[in-house]
Amino acid sequence: MSGDPFRFALPARVSALIRRHPAFSVLIAVAALVRLTAMAAYRPALFFNDSFDYLHAALNPYPHPLRPSGYSLLLLALRPLHSFTAVAAVQHLMGLATGVLIYALLRRRFGLPGWGATLAAAPVLLDAYQVQLEHLVLSDASFIFWVTAAVTLLLWNERPTVPAAAGAGLLVALAWLTRSVGMPVLLGICVFMVLQRVGWRAIAATLTACALPVVCYMGWYSQVHGPFAMTESSGVFLFARAYKFADCRKIPNLTVDEQQLCVLPDHKLPNSQDGIWDRRSPLKRVVDLRFGPRQNAIAGSFSRKAIMAQPGDYAAVVAGDFFRAFRWEREVFPDLKTYRLYEFEETVQPLPVWSMDAHSTAADVADAYEQGRAQPRVVEPFGKIIRTYQDHVYLRGTMVGALLLAGLAGMIPLWRRFGGAAFLPWTLATGLLLAPAATAEFDYRYVLPAVPLASLAAGMAFAGPLGRALTRRRERRGTTAAAEGETHEGTHEGSAERSAVASS
Repeated sequence: MSGDPFRFALPARVSALIRRHPAFSVLIAVAALVRLTAMAAYRPALFFNDSFDYLHAALNPYPHPLRPSGYSLLLLALRPLHSFTAVAAVQHLMGLATGVLIYALLRRRFGLPGWGATLAAAPVLLDAYQVQLEHLVLSDASFIFWVTAAVTLLLWNERPTVPAAAGAGLLVALAWLTRSVGMPVLLGICVFMVLQRVGWRAIAATLTACALPVVCYMGWYSQVHGPFAMTESSGVFLFARAYKFADCRKIPNLTVDEQQLCVLPDHKLPNSQDGIWDRRSPLKRVVDLRFGPRQNAIAGSFSRKAIMAQPGDYAAVVAGDFFRAFRWEREVFPDLKTYRLYEFEETVQPLPVWSMDAHSTAADVADAYEQGRAQPRVVEPFGKIIRTYQDHVYLRGTMVGALLLAGLAGMIPLWRRFGGAAFLPWTLATGLLLAPAATAEFDYRYVLPAVPLASLAAGMAFAGPLGRALTRRRERRGTTAAAEGETHEGTHEGSAERSAVASS
């Protein structure tokens, strides 16, 4: 046969993969089709309030004082394409890759049957709100991928090698540079590595690989803004949490500056985030640059004093927001405008015209990145299809809770080993749900990063019992087959003996 010997190699390999993983092949094909439908329906992409800050920092790179600029650097890397369609495509591919990582880890390392690993990957691959989050110009899809990849790399072998540990550290750095909550992810990974006694070399490799890019970024931040930091907004966001319960009549030793943030309980706005974003926020009384160092310091000091003076009230609002993540119904929260940003709507709102700097509005920033008109538009009938899909196919909060309970149940028999490998994804999933409730306020988009980790923990919980059950089943089959063979052999020998007697 003439021609290129590799001509049919790729289709053959794909065909072989499909034959080995039939259930997952169907799942990934459906997940890809759903994402293609979303891209066909809402062009070129969808926008969130935060999108324009990320874009502004991508067009003129600088470390943003409100949130880390890692996602802006990703947008900067994609900027030569001048296409929000390309941005959405990359994020959808990250979503698909996250599902592949879950399936591959549960199959290879933990021996879960194909159908079981497919079920574990389904929440990430099929959830309509995950698909919508990937279609937003927002940091969360990339954050989810970096964290899941780091966990997969650490758990790929029973004991992570030094190169694998270093790779995981680099991935955690990317997550941390994407969202500030990446810092507790590093803490959780280090605790896991210590408890599992992976060795000091692996731990050092993880910390070093994570520290290098983070320190470089903080040096950049220091050059631009002064402080050697990642952001200067932690105090302001913590004020959003304290604003909900703080009663200055119970907080001693407030400074004159901190007393500016006092609000009578009856005069407070309804939501915690109103303490930051609403024009009536007491933060407006602090005359300083918005999210500037003075405002951040005063807000942080006030909030810490409020938490120390009212620990019970703080615990109550944290618990309320934490358990809100597990409700069956998806209620409108924190307000209708924010809630609708997570929905595929029949019509899309015009790009906002608020000012980003002295020369441009938010709409100008989006158009400059696209080098054309960036205003989203809805294309039917694809829009109707994806909206109907979102109405029916999504992960309810109670299901997230069930995944966490399943993971916890699998960890209990391994309590002497701190829950084994499942300790890592389970604690990270729980921490990612708890962190926003403890430091800012609940938001539906903050639930989704916990889902792949909770799915991994639940899959590991079932891998042990399922693996043992399948092993016992194979052993019983082997014993039965051996017994039948012995019986057949005895029957054959008896027949031969009778034939010999008859001949004689």
